Amino acid sequence: MQKEKAQNQLDAEERERDSSGCPAATNRRDWLTNEPDVPWWRVAVSLTLLFLNYFLAQYDKFILSYFQDDVVKSLHLSGASYGILSGYATGIVYALLALPTAYVADYTGARVWVLTVAAIWWSLCAVFQGLSHNFWQILLARIGMGVGQAPVEALSVSLISDLMGKRYVFFGESVLYVGVYIGEAVSGQIAVSFARSNTPWNTALIAIGIVGVIVAIFVRLLVREPRRQTSLVSVAYPEQVGGYASSVSTKTKLANARIDLAATFSYLLRMRSFWLLTLSASFRQLSGNVFGYYMPTYLSTLYSSHANLLSRYGIIVGVVGSVAVLLGGLLTSIIWSRTKMLPLYLTSIGGIVSSVFVLLMLFSRSIAGGSGDQGVQILYGTMSAAYLTAELWLGAINSLIALLLPPRYKTFGLSIWASTQVLIYSAGPEIIGLALRNVDSGSQTYLEGTRIALAVIIPVGYWLAGIGFLLSLPLVRRDLAGQFVQGKLPLPRQLMFGFFAFVVATMVTILFVISIVYKD
Repeated sequence: MQKEKAQNQLDAEERERDSSGCPAATNRRDWLTNEPDVPWWRVAVSLTLLFLNYFLAQYDKFILSYFQDDVVKSLHLSGASYGILSGYATGIVYALLALPTAYVADYTGARVWVLTVAAIWWSLCAVFQGLSHNFWQILLARIGMGVGQAPVEALSVSLISDLMGKRYVFFGESVLYVGVYIGEAVSGQIAVSFARSNTPWNTALIAIGIVGVIVAIFVRLLVREPRRQTSLVSVAYPEQVGGYASSVSTKTKLANARIDLAATFSYLLRMRSFWLLTLSASFRQLSGNVFGYYMPTYLSTLYSSHANLLSRYGIIVGVVGSVAVLLGGLLTSIIWSRTKMLPLYLTSIGGIVSSVFVLLMLFSRSIAGGSGDQGVQILYGTMSAAYLTAELWLGAINSLIALLLPPRYKTFGLSIWASTQVLIYSAGPEIIGLALRNVDSGSQTYLEGTRIALAVIIPVGYWLAGIGFLLSLPLVRRDLAGQFVQGKLPLPRQLMFGFFAFVVATMVTILFVISIVYKD
């Protein structure tokens, strides 16, 4: 009933909007709609550009992964130094700066402008990475890139969730996340061609930076700021968050911003599922992050006589990963009217099943009795199965989160969701880098140490995430029904959030300090 009243008010605002196209007595950021009416061609153009920008923003980590040995040797890095570059060096900056950037984008209603500036900045920093000659230069360049990359995912997910109707958002977001897998595929092909032509790794980073600037310009020219779409929650509470501040005429803009900020945090703290979903997704991403950074080098060393392994690895990731993430979004959209819980099932069950195939990948050569030819066939089959089961989730789960959040501040909520995950999952490469800091990256000891780390971290992360997502099912149902925590937040709930923040901050600080001390 409350939701219907809220929508009637929105319809009344539409009838009363002034000549500028905004509702009377409001500004554009307060203008909500129950169903977007963006032309299909503009949706297609916007989705294509957002996909390209997101793909390019992910590209540098694939370069570090596929060219790990070349990067380590050319910049004279230790294992711990490489762990810093792939872990908290960008993770801390990403997590800290994503929040204010996303909040400004929501408060001003200028998501496209913020995305454009961010894209140009990270593109320039990609070029500077390619021009680096030592650890400190590439570290500073990666920190700068983290500044630009920080809001890209949250802004892109937020924009797509307002460009398409709720039912189709799941598939649209899945198209965006295809960029993750295409990046792997392209990097694999580039790694092989560069190795054959003796082309240095930094050439790829310089080229991607130049292309990134061009794409950023097209984003600004062709993507339009859409009206905010109402949430999936069955009561009006999400639509009210942030809306009342603009009607307080006696307050300054800074005071209004503080009111909206407090209201958004209150909403997130009153959600029953948000923080369990965030923690579960963090474990899931930790496994994926470790997989992406260390698996290509491990497999290429394990099967050193197979020159085309990285190329085929990239093809499997690109093709199977893309099919899986699109399939997850498509299935969610198809049965959307029956249940909103499919993203949670896809993520939990898919990850648990995939953990078995990951172990078979890691020990494929041993299973084949030491035979490289038979082992690599086992590897390709189990890897395809691992990606097909594990990668159904990204587009579907992020769509669900976006549609659970307050429409006016969904970008900010998404940045909290993503930044918390970054702080946790960046620990994976950091821990492995510290554990192998005194081991030669080309030695048998390094190979065995990497295998043990991957065999422990990836399956454990998948299982913890799977259990967490299954436990969150009844909590998500309560949030969708609008059954948030009422009244003053209970003291145990406040203490739980405080303890969670303390543990994450302590872990980040300890690991980062230790990694800096032992970087050599």
